[in-house]
This record gives sequence, C-alpha cells and structure tokens, in this order.
Amino acid sequence: MTAATKPELAASVAALWHLVVRQIAAGSRLADLFGTAQPGGLVLTAQLAGQGTITSLEALLPSDQARYPALTPEVAPAFWYEREIHDLFGVVPEGHPRLEPLVLPASSTDLPMPGGGAGPAAIDPDPGVLPRHAAGPGLFTIPHGPVRSGVTESIEYLVETPGEDIPHLNMRIFYKHRGIEKRFEGLSPADGVLLAERTEGVASVAHAIAFSEAVERIAGLDVPWRALLIRVVQAELERLACHLDVIVRLADGAGLAVATARFGWHKERVLRLAGQLSGSRFGRGVVVPGGVSGPPLLEPADLLSAIGDLDRRITPDLDLLMGTASFLDRLRRTGPLAPARAAEHGALGPIGRASGAGVDIRQSRPYAAYGLLGMTASSRSDGDALARLEVRVDEIGGSVHLLRQAADELADAGSGPLRSDLRQADGRATGWAEAAHGEVLYDVRIDDGVITRCRVRPAAFHNLVLMHEVFAGDILTDFPFIEASFGLPVAGAAR
Repeated sequence: MTAATKPELAASVAALWHLVVRQIAAGSRLADLFGTAQPGGLVLTAQLAGQGTITSLEALLPSDQARYPALTPEVAPAFWYEREIHDLFGVVPEGHPRLEPLVLPASSTDLPMPGGGAGPAAIDPDPGVLPRHAAGPGLFTIPHGPVRSGVTESIEYLVETPGEDIPHLNMRIFYKHRGIEKRFEGLSPADGVLLAERTEGVASVAHAIAFSEAVERIAGLDVPWRALLIRVVQAELERLACHLDVIVRLADGAGLAVATARFGWHKERVLRLAGQLSGSRFGRGVVVPGGVSGPPLLEPADLLSAIGDLDRRITPDLDLLMGTASFLDRLRRTGPLAPARAAEHGALGPIGRASGAGVDIRQSRPYAAYGLLGMTASSRSDGDALARLEVRVDEIGGSVHLLRQAADELADAGSGPLRSDLRQADGRATGWAEAAHGEVLYDVRIDDGVITRCRVRPAAFHNLVLMHEVFAGDILTDFPFIEASFGLPVAGAAR
C-alpha cells in the first residue's frame, strides 16, 4: 500500500489556481475541489488526477476574507464544486457564472457542515419561483419532481420548453442532502466504513473500498491477497447489478415489457448471488479497513458455476436487445455528449468512456487485485445514449471475465489471512475505486484514532452537471432515455 502524502500548500488562492491550471494544461484533470474550515479560515483543496495517482493542492482563505477569485472561468469542471463550497461555507467565488444554491437550500444554522463549516446565514430560495435560463415566445417551465413515480430518487428537473423541444434543463438536487460528510467526524475507522457503505447505496462496495484504501494508506497496511480478490468479486457483482438496472430502465422507457422483466430478473439473480456470498444483497459488511470481514460463504467452484450460469442466461438476452432496431433507434443520437466536452470536463465512468474521453481507474490507477487481473476498458466515441449502453454491455462481459479470474485465483489461494491488524495511526490520505458509474474518491483525515474530516466525491456529483447540457436539441419523449443512460444516483450528488 502506497504511503500517504501531504498536500502541496500554495501561498494564496490565486497561487493555488495557477498551480491547478498549469497541471491541467499538462494533462491532469480536476478530480475534486472542496473546503475545510479551520481556526485560521477556510482551506481550499484541489485534487488532480494524473500519472497514476491523486495530487492534492491547498491554500488557506483567511477567516477575514469572505471572497476569492473563482476558478470556474478558467477550469469549467469547477462549476458545481464552487457552488457547493458557497452553499456550505458562505464564501463567494467572484466571477462565477451562476452562483445559485446547489446542495443546501435551507437557512437553518443547525444543519451539519463538513469540516466544521458554519454555513451561510441564509440560503433559502423560494420554491415557488422558477429560475429561467432560456428566452423566447411560448416558453414555459415544467417542474418535474422532486417526488416522482416508482422508486426514483428525489430530484427536481426544471424543463424549459415551448412544448416539445428542450432548449434548457436545470436541476435541483438539494432535496437529497443528508450531511454525510459531517457524520463521519468522531467515528473510528471501523465505524466509518459502515457509513461509507450507506453514502450511495447502489455503490456500497465501491465506497467501502475507497474509504478503506484511504485508511490503509494512513496506517501503511498491506492487505492480504485473498482479501483483495474478495473485494474484486463483490465490486464486480455490484457493477453487474448496476449495469443491468440501467438496461431495465432503458427497456422500460421503450415499452419493452419482456426485456424489462427479463433484465429485472437477471439483476435479481446477481443480487441473490451477492447475498449468498456475503449475507448482504448489497455486499455490505464485507470490506473493512485492513481487508475483509470473512471468507465468501460459497466455495470458489460454486461461485464459478454461478457466474457461468449468469453468463449463459444474460448473454442471449443482451444479443436480442442489441438487435432490436426499434429500441436502438430510440437511443441513437439521443442525449449526445461531445468528446471535446467530455474531455474538457473529465467525464467519469461509462459517460466519459462513451464519449472517448474517460478512463477506467481499475486499469489506469489499479487498486485491490485489479493490477494483476487482465482487463480492457471499453470505449466508444459517439457519446449518445446508445454509446453509453454499449459501454455498459461491454462491461457486463468484462465483469464476468474478472469474476471468473478472481474465483480461479481464490481457489488457488488456499486459506491464507483475510485481514491485517488495523493499528492506530494518524494522518491523511486519499483512496479511490471505480464504481459502476465512475470514480469514487475519499479524502480521510484521522487524529487520535478518530476521523476528523472525510471528504466524499462520488462520480455522480462530478458527472450529473453534464446531464443538463445534453438535453439541448432533444425532445420531451427522450427524457427517460437520457436520464437512464446516465445511470447516476442522486444520493451521490447531494450527500
């Protein structure tokens, strides 16, 4: 396990932005931007992904300063990050193009703030006033959500339309805000992983791995090989379930009742297999700092047999679905994300890879056992809903391949240790994992054996801002296909 490294400290916020712009020009991408309140002011942290690792750069905004020059005009991906910082800490990024409330609409001062922030005195938009971003004859706004049919998460889409076309779509995600980062403070690492698993329920395993990797870097732990393999098994089952869920939603949007039922059943079989392995359909309680909590409840031979059965059942249905012209026509050229825009933003997961711009950190920045297991990241260049589906179909086959490799390795690994002792160690480190919808980052600080700051950046927060852009030129009936093809849990965007 690579040792924790200290962030580079810049002399001022302006100097920090200069470093960020320079590193992005050299090929890095903005992975995260957040604030942490300290006695002397607000520490702004920029995390940059590049050259197989994450680099952290920081600067202190003194407590007597409530404003700083915005990064967004120079680095467009900072758009939502600076709005989040403004919501949580009340400081103003001067020059930001649209400083509207994002994650925290309430004016209550007792809401939990990450890193000790006090929050703004009042961020309380009138929900009856709908912001307008497009102008023209006959335009009106359709408020869609936050409560919608089915089990879709709470989010409000403000669709500005003359009746059918969608010139602009705005999103309100603050209905989901839970103050997760603040809840980490004061927890032990052993308890912190339980909260990490519940930050974004469809990515419980990925969050647990990213959190545990950060803690393991702080402690300088080497995780046993068997435990790394078990982490891969649980993570790939989670990936399968998430990709199948996206297919269910796409098929349902197209009115394909048989395909909806078939892929819903395939997803259920994957979740049941996860439950047979660990006792939890979501793989919770398996990944812990230092390794895993116990061996799989199935023997490797039984796991291999179950994987083979899943593959035999899923593959023919995928072939039928991807050969259904009426279905593919609904996705082709729907919600396109241009490769240049995806590259500029550093789009993550299947969304980025479908536009030829993303990476898969299982391959580019390997963790767990991925570095020693063979895999190839899928990519497309069309950037539309069909390309995003094609990437997921490829990844379903890739996950089956990885599961077979991991099961074979487990059979050969015998009965070695599953966990390294987690000794108390203080420090700070970053951990990561590739969830089904993209990269998850955890920046963890531990003092006197307890967590004093835990920054969580799921892929959903980074990617969701792109969704309002791809609606331009599409029509209302494309809405369910675009939303489903993004496959982003709102819980990850508004923690």
